[in-house]
Parts: sequence; structure tokens; C-alpha cells
Amino acid sequence: MTPTHEQLRTWDREIVWHAFTQMREYEPFIVERAQGCTLVDIDGREFIDGVSSLWCNIHGHRHPRLDAAIRAQLDKVAHVTSLGMSNPTTICLARRLVGLAPPELGHVFFSDDGATAVEVALKMAFQYWQQCNSPRPEKTKYIAFADAYHGDTLGSVSVGGVARFHEMFRPLLFDVIRLPAPVVYRRPPEVPESDLCQYYLDQLEQELQRHHHHIAALVIEPLVQAAAGMRVHPAGYLRGVRKLTRQYDVLLIADEVAVGMGRTGTMLACEHEDVSPDLLCLAKGLTGGYLPLAATLSTGQIWDAFLSNYSESKAFFHGHTYGGNPLGAAVALASLDVFQEEQTLSKLCFKIEQLRQQLTRIEQMDHVGNVRQQGLIAGIELVQDRASGEPFPWEEARGMRACQHALSHGVWLRPLGNVIVIMPPLSIEPLQLDQIVHAVEQGIIAATENDM
Repeated sequence: MTPTHEQLRTWDREIVWHAFTQMREYEPFIVERAQGCTLVDIDGREFIDGVSSLWCNIHGHRHPRLDAAIRAQLDKVAHVTSLGMSNPTTICLARRLVGLAPPELGHVFFSDDGATAVEVALKMAFQYWQQCNSPRPEKTKYIAFADAYHGDTLGSVSVGGVARFHEMFRPLLFDVIRLPAPVVYRRPPEVPESDLCQYYLDQLEQELQRHHHHIAALVIEPLVQAAAGMRVHPAGYLRGVRKLTRQYDVLLIADEVAVGMGRTGTMLACEHEDVSPDLLCLAKGLTGGYLPLAATLSTGQIWDAFLSNYSESKAFFHGHTYGGNPLGAAVALASLDVFQEEQTLSKLCFKIEQLRQQLTRIEQMDHVGNVRQQGLIAGIELVQDRASGEPFPWEEARGMRACQHALSHGVWLRPLGNVIVIMPPLSIEPLQLDQIVHAVEQGIIAATENDM
């Protein structure tokens, strides 16, 4: 018997345990189907997907090329383990990925999601220094940034820096060298914006000078710290980080889980500053948002350190049951084809500029402290006092209230605290983008109207 809508809401509220959600307060929002950039709930109401189903949908829902790729793969094989065997689809995807990445990144390790991609990179970096040609077993530490987010496994949480998410698990985590987030908004008052990049690079170099003998790798979200509230780094910072990590013999891990696959206007965020990391993590948009699949790309130098006779036990002892799953690989290949066939990246230029122009209106609102944008990613930070930047208490959930109001304007959004996030599918239409920004504007008014 088909359950009623009320039964679904009851089961969703009382049985399903939702991520990052206070279940006592949860109000079911149940999507039954989707098409393009539009979600349809069980009552038939339509909403524009303003955050790409948590930043992963690229070409829209039910794209015919992606749907067909999964159906075709089902007629071959649904799953093949990556432990000691392979399949043509996953092999071809690996080849395509090294083709779009910087040329130094010639090897691919598949896993399940962004957190596992980062976990793989952390362990690879650690093991590399234990068994490379000139072993450095003392290099066991990592540099990471305040307010960084790299996933929810214990390793990725250790290098993460969002205290509200992770403080509960502090006793389980390993220590890292933590640097301040290199951001423009709420910068140190004594540092002019023109000097910010060098200011933050000087901080990094001081830590490298003191500790580089013990540092295995630095972990960074290139250009934008996403879960921190879409906080944008100063131009040139990533390039400077790459120069310093090479100078001090520290591996660079680029976590492009959120910012890769076209989000910043280029296929990879690292392209903006012509940076080639030692390890590159991809997930989310890798399959166009269809299936869980992640990839950690490595240089030949790292790969070579794991090659030996069986008896030397230098293999990478890490793996995931569904790593490199053929269904995920098939839809990822189709997604890369769609990028080419539909000229997705070249068409982004107009949409990025359209969003930029629309955000200038939002930026003038009384309770908007800062608007930041990188490509088709935007963060709008709500504040109690615009002049001082004093934030609203997080308990007041102003961002969530604004996003809840946006539903009445046909737009689904999910905030990061008091930061409203706009990150639609790259296939978003201009009129839909206008509707998203209008819904955000009305949501901000509704969430702050009693504070004028």
C-alpha cells in the first residue's frame, strides 16, 4: 500500500535522522521528483534548487544524457570492487580526470564522497613521508585553517576548523597547526586590504620556518572556504601558498570538493592561479550530483613512493567498498561530456556577471554586512549592525528564517548560520537566477524587519 503524505511526514520526522538537523524542530520537506533546476514536493509545489542539492548538482536534475549513462551501465555491471580488479568505465574516468587536471597529477584513487577523498589524501601524505626515497618519518603534522571544513570523518574533522560542528569530537581528533582563515571581511583592522595577501602569507611562512621539519602537508580549500560561509581568500593567496609549500618541502592538498567542477567559473578552482597541488580532492559535482563518487588525484612522485615488492608492505592500505563504482563513473563521464557539448563553462560568464549585478542591490540592505562571490558561488552575511559588522546571535537563526521565507517565493535555499548561500546548478536559467535573488532579498527583509 502506498503511504499517505501524512504517513511520510510522520516517518520522516520520527524515524529518519537528518544530518546537521535538530530533529525536535524539524519540519518535513519531502521532494518527490525534480526536473532541470526545479524540485517538486509531494504536494506538487515547485521550488528552484538554489543550492544545487547541497552544492553537487551541476547540469540540473533528470538530465537525459546523465540518466541514459546510468541505464546503459546497468546493462553491463552495477558494481565492481577496486580491490585487485577494475572495469572499463572507471578506467576511462580516471583517464579523463588526469586529462583535465594539471599535468603533474597523473594518478587517481577513487572513494565515496568528499570526506573520504580528503581522508585518503591525509593518509597518502603521511605514508609518503614514511617510505619515500629519503624517508622523513618525523613529518606527521598538518597545517589547516580556522573555519575550514573538509568533511566529517575523524581525519577530515581533525583538519577542519568549524568549532560548532566539531568541538564535541575534540578528544577523538589529532592536533594540527591552525592558521587564521585568510579572508577579506573582518580582516585585522590594522591591515589594509591591499596588503592582506602578503600579511597572511607571512603568517604561513613563519609557521613553516618553525615547523616544516614536522609538517607532512597543508590542506586548503582553494579560493573559497565554503562551509565557513563562502569566505573568499585574497587574490594571489593560493599561488603564494603553493610557492611556500614547495620552498619548505611540504605537500599541498587542494580540497576542491565544493569549489571544483565549474563552480568558480573554471573546471578547477586551482586554474585561477595556475596552481598544481600534490594531491587534489574531488567529489560532489563529479557525477553531476547523481551518485556518490570521489577522487583523490596524486603526483607521480607520491605514486612512486608506494611501489615496491609485496614483502616490503608499502601498498596503500586503504579502500572503500564502493570506490570507483561503475554507475558513478558512467554518470561522471557523461557529465564531463555535457560540459563539452553544452559549453557549460563558456556560458557561465554571463550568469556570473548577472549574479554579480543582482548582488549589488542586496549589498545595500541594512542588515547585510558583506556579500562575497566567486563564480556562481555567493555568500550573503547578515549582521546586527552594518557599520560595526556585529553579528546576530547564531541562536536567532536569522539565516534559516530568511531561507524559510524564500520558500514562499518558490526557492529552496540552505544557509550557513547567518550566511545565506546561493549556489545553483550551473545550468540555471537567467530568469530562475533572478527569482533566486529576489527570494533572498524578500527573505532578508522578513528575517530582519523587526530590527530596523
